[in-house]
Amino acid sequence: MASILSKKQKQKHKSTKLSDLKTLGHDLLSSRAHVNNLPKLLYFVSPTSPPQFVLESLLSLQAFFTPLLPDLPSSSSKPSASNASQDDPDFIYRTWLRSKFDELVESLIQVLLSPQSDETLKEVVLDTLMEFVKSGNGGRFHSAIYHRLLRSIVYSTTPDNFLLDVLASKYFKYIDVRYFTYISLEKLSRVLDAKDISDDRNLNTDGNDGGHPRESMDLLIRKIHYIMSHIPSVEASVEKTGYDMWSGSGDDEDISGNLKAENKQHMTEKHNDKVLTAASIAKKMKLKFTKAWLSFLRLPLPLDVYKEVLATLHQAVIPHLSNPVLLCDFLTRSYDIGGVISVMALSGLFILMTQYGLEYPNFYEKLYALLVPSIFMAKHRSKFFQLVDACLKSPLLPAYLAAAFAKKLSRLSISVPPSGALVIIALVHNLLRRHPSINCLVNRGGGGATVKDDPETEQRVADGVDDTATASADKSVKKPGVDPFDNEQSDPIKSNAMRSSLWEIDTLRHHYCPAVSRFVLSLENDLTVRAKTTEISVGDFSSGSYATIFGEQMRRRIKLAPLAYYKVPPTSLFSESESEFLGWTFKCEDSKRKNDINDENGKIDQECDHNSVKRQRVECS
Repeated sequence: MASILSKKQKQKHKSTKLSDLKTLGHDLLSSRAHVNNLPKLLYFVSPTSPPQFVLESLLSLQAFFTPLLPDLPSSSSKPSASNASQDDPDFIYRTWLRSKFDELVESLIQVLLSPQSDETLKEVVLDTLMEFVKSGNGGRFHSAIYHRLLRSIVYSTTPDNFLLDVLASKYFKYIDVRYFTYISLEKLSRVLDAKDISDDRNLNTDGNDGGHPRESMDLLIRKIHYIMSHIPSVEASVEKTGYDMWSGSGDDEDISGNLKAENKQHMTEKHNDKVLTAASIAKKMKLKFTKAWLSFLRLPLPLDVYKEVLATLHQAVIPHLSNPVLLCDFLTRSYDIGGVISVMALSGLFILMTQYGLEYPNFYEKLYALLVPSIFMAKHRSKFFQLVDACLKSPLLPAYLAAAFAKKLSRLSISVPPSGALVIIALVHNLLRRHPSINCLVNRGGGGATVKDDPETEQRVADGVDDTATASADKSVKKPGVDPFDNEQSDPIKSNAMRSSLWEIDTLRHHYCPAVSRFVLSLENDLTVRAKTTEISVGDFSSGSYATIFGEQMRRRIKLAPLAYYKVPPTSLFSESESEFLGWTFKCEDSKRKNDINDENGKIDQECDHNSVKRQRVECS
């Protein structure tokens, strides 16, 4: 019987016209006696309804619920059995309205995420939901509806970011929206992290994946990162918009209550009131910002998201954290991975070490291992080489470490492109200028190794273990042509760089690229005299390539040399008028006459020789 009634209702709804919806909405707004029109209007707020029907129903429902929201009970409030208010007709009515409002919110989210809805309808529905968020909790910010909205957008299977773009462009300028966005993202990240751990346990015990597929997990993480990367920074937002609020006040977690209390205490001076309020907002936002990012970085990030996070972490995240040292685990773990990930993690790790006092004992060993030929073709090589130069700037750097980096870079100069050789020359130049104790690598000629006559001592010296044998190198025998530097050694202490020389830099004098052969001449100066020399900016060469070198050569001014004795160079080798080639004659007759004269003289000489031979024969007879 119920199925028959539902079929009749569907047929009746199908026959409904747009004018009928307008009449239903007008009657609902005019009198409480037509409250039964509410379920009829809710029926048309569906992804399967035509867009004009959805809009018409939505306008009436929004106008009906907006003035009633402050008086509606919360969704979780249920009267106890002993409560006399459960028999109150007004309370029952308001509870029923609350249930219908929850149905409306659920229907709006379905329309919002439906692939059948067009972008205009989605934007209108999003604005309606944000209006409900604004005053849905007794006139305060309704964090539950907003968290439900964000969770639905993140968990949607469509990779389209249209809704996130609209949300960021319209509502992220309000500080309370950003505040609750960080809270929601922290909750979502924790849930995903817990699911990932439980899925790993199920995979280890059962041997199959019982949770979300890896693709869906990556999609969720990408959407969370997209939202977090589009939220304006705390300081910039406070300076530009003050503390603009989307809602007039907030709930227990909201920051507006504190704002009002501070405003009452400092009503005498409006300027000081605003400054103190902005500072309190920034402090609270930093805490939520820090929790959200730390929860997000615990997730199994996809490789592309991992690289984007590392590329912007030192600028967009670290300056706004309440305690940036909390990122040390994430950055050190990334730095230990190796390859491009380590290169990109170097920026954030360097900031924590230089500005926040982070101690990382194996930092230079890891940095030394990153110096491979492929780094000179990496995308972020410009920032990497600038950081390498900054890391090697300290005068407290041991001599063996500075020598190891100089020798490693010199060896790489043989196998890298010309742009890489220019960067290496600049880095070696700065190293020699900052650390005079390694200038012996330049003055030591031949690159020969000094080893002991005893084979056992020779092995100890080569391994860098026996210091006494190294100190008595003057009594040793020199083997020319043998470089003691171990290029395959990952530990700079055991590389034996102090016993070698920078013979690779000397070979760059004969480099095929003129820019390299000219630039290497800067190392011929006495770099120990700091007053007469200056450091080279590595940033000027770190982003070079074949194209930049070729463009620089094309822009060079070359001194013009005289190529002819004429003001206007000739266009052809032999022109029609010979007057243009003054001092030159091209006559074939003169050459023929000379040839004829030479032939006649040759015949006369032959006859004379023949006659002289005959005379000699006659005399002999």
